Amino acid sequence: MSVFSRWKEGLSRTSKAAFGQIASILGTTEITNETWDDLEAVLIQADMGIETAGSVLEELKRLTRAEGWTRSDQLSSALKRELRARLMPPPTLSYDDSPSVILVVGVNGSGKTTTIAKLSAAFTASGKKILLGAADTFRAAAVDQLQVWGDRLNVEVIAGAAESDPGAVAFSAVQAGIARGVDLIMIDTAGRLHTRFNLMEELKKVYRVVGKAMSGAPHHVWLVLDATTGQNALQQARSFKDAVNVTGVILTKLDSSAKGGMAFAIQRELNLPILFAGLGEKAEDLTPFDPDAFVDGILANSQE
Repeated sequence: MSVFSRWKEGLSRTSKAAFGQIASILGTTEITNETWDDLEAVLIQADMGIETAGSVLEELKRLTRAEGWTRSDQLSSALKRELRARLMPPPTLSYDDSPSVILVVGVNGSGKTTTIAKLSAAFTASGKKILLGAADTFRAAAVDQLQVWGDRLNVEVIAGAAESDPGAVAFSAVQAGIARGVDLIMIDTAGRLHTRFNLMEELKKVYRVVGKAMSGAPHHVWLVLDATTGQNALQQARSFKDAVNVTGVILTKLDSSAKGGMAFAIQRELNLPILFAGLGEKAEDLTPFDPDAFVDGILANSQE
């Protein structure tokens, strides 16, 4: 499957539901106040956020005045350009440190452990030696789930006893990774509600402990967000960004969401790059974020 086909298929719910209404709004009718109101409503319903939707509309209005546009269909290509301009390309990820330590954070149900497994499969396929740290010690099923994936992928998993100190597990994982000479260490942390102060404090402790185990670590902190949770995920992201030095976002379950506009809000309000996107259940459906393919995918139904 081509890159565009995969994105188009994965984003079909978003393109048909939220953004699919754009085709009827941007027909060949005259641009009126109702055109702007309808377009704003669609963008907000797509979970783009009021501020982001407002900034897109303001720029489209400015272009309309400057270009002398009168028909709504003249807005289509401009809208696409504006949406694309609001997505930063993901940075080139480097794993120069040996080993490079990746701390993976997020709330329960975001798909964090499964995402780690998919990343492990991709890293292993590219020839990197991986070690996993099961620092989600409060949920026994999380440790078991990670161990099952480790067995499938032939990747070592460092785990502690049930309800053991997650910081101690993270410390042991980093030490083991150094001793084994691995390329990458990924540490799964407990999925915690961003509103629980004590749990966020514990996450900060894990972050500090990893730094004590290896100077400069963690080298990456990836926040897993569930696209189906919409604007609530934005609140989660703010809390995690304040607690630990989040370096990028992994947006999961885009194929299950009808509101992919959250990607724009993440970048506008948090200035965090989206590194990977989940477009399905299979390992290869976790793919590096592609801003061009994303915009084409969400607008696919409105351009047909």
